[in-house]
Amino acid sequence: ATEAGALLAIEFTGLVEYLALLRAAARALAPLGSSVMFYLAAAVSDFYIPVSEMPEHKIQSSEGPLQITMKMVPKMLSPLVRDWAPEAFVISFKLETDPQILLDKSRQALEKYRHQVVVANVLESRRTSVIIVTRDSQTPLSLSDEEIAQGMEIEEKIVSYLQGQHTAFIERK
Repeated sequence: ATEAGALLAIEFTGLVEYLALLRAAARALAPLGSSVMFYLAAAVSDFYIPVSEMPEHKIQSSEGPLQITMKMVPKMLSPLVRDWAPEAFVISFKLETDPQILLDKSRQALEKYRHQVVVANVLESRRTSVIIVTRDSQTPLSLSDEEIAQGMEIEEKIVSYLQGQHTAFIERK
C-alpha cells in the first residue's frame, strides 16, 4: 500500500488533533466506499484532561495531595461508522490486561459500534500474538519463535490477514 501510494498514515500529537484529522480523513475518503480501510491502531487514551482544565503553572506540592479528575475521551467509532464513512472497512484495536475479558470486550465493541473487525490483544503478549475478532469468527495470529528470531513483527501478519478480509468485504458489497 505504501509503495502504491494507497496508504495515508496520519500522525498526531494530541487528542483534539487526532479527532479532527480522523473526521477530515473519513469525510474525504467516504466517496470511495468499501475500498477504504480504516486501521485505527492508535491508542489515544480512554481518559484525558481538557486543555481548559490544565493548570497554567506548576502544581505546588505544598498544597497537599493531588486529586485529578479526568474526562472520558469521546468515542469516535460511532460517528465514523454511522456518519463519516459508512461504507468503509473499519478495524479497531482492543487492548486488555486481563485475557479473560478480552473476547467479550471485543465482541461488545463490534456490537456497539457496528464496524467489521477488532484486533484483540493482551498487553503482556501484544507484540507476538493477537486475535482477529469479527461478528462470526475469531482468528488467532501468533509469531513463532523462529519468526521472532528473524525480526518479524506481528503487524505483518495482521496486515496480511486483514488485506484478505478487506478484499472479501469489497466483493460482498
